[in-house]
Amino acid sequence: MEEVVAIHDVSFHYGNRNVLENISLTVEKGAFLGLVGPNGSGKSTLIKLMLGLLEPQQGELRLFGKRVDKFKHWDKIGFVSQKANSFNSGFPATVYEVVSMGLYGKVGLFRFLNKHHKEKVYEAVEQVGMTEYLHQNIGELSGGQQQRVFIARALVSDPELLILDEPTVGVDVSNVRQFYGLLEELNRARGMTLIMVTHDIGAMTDHVTDVACLNKHLHFHGNTAEFTANQDLSSFYGHDVHLLSHNHSHGGH
Repeated sequence: MEEVVAIHDVSFHYGNRNVLENISLTVEKGAFLGLVGPNGSGKSTLIKLMLGLLEPQQGELRLFGKRVDKFKHWDKIGFVSQKANSFNSGFPATVYEVVSMGLYGKVGLFRFLNKHHKEKVYEAVEQVGMTEYLHQNIGELSGGQQQRVFIARALVSDPELLILDEPTVGVDVSNVRQFYGLLEELNRARGMTLIMVTHDIGAMTDHVTDVACLNKHLHFHGNTAEFTANQDLSSFYGHDVHLLSHNHSHGGH
């Protein structure tokens, strides 16, 4: 299987505070990886290392076979950050305008979108079920609808890997299930590789194919069935953790 992300013996520290120690992890093409761990466990730092925003003090990361510091094809990677931290909902932009921002990396910031680019925007908006809101201001949408728009913005450049950092923060419970269904559809129907940081362990296990548990060290990496059978989660979370799964009707890849 093709390795989309390969992390080998990576360590990272801020000053004298060790955040990640000797992490080795691979994500294969077509996987949907849930990345879990307690607060302060290094999950967001690992994402920043994958995106080339930080450099490890030890070890090596590869994306699509290339070292991160030599990697040039960033349009292959879509990123959806926590909505609350990344967006001012008072920003005067329509759904169409927000999604089209995802093409600037390909076409340049001050270039006009041609017919093909506009069709890509419509297609991405349709994929996330937001066509009827195309010309609505982003600030008028619910948290769940906004997050769908941010996924469309990440999808518009046709990425092969989609990374999501706590994507259900600020999304009300009734929309979370639909949201996971959308991610599962992207993974299964389009064969897209997904990495999702989440605290929502119970809901996550109904949709992801693989799980990695992080708390400075990598405490677990395996498929979802192995994860749900693992009784040792509480030891590295530092408190009792119980998996409350809502639906086990599907199998993994």
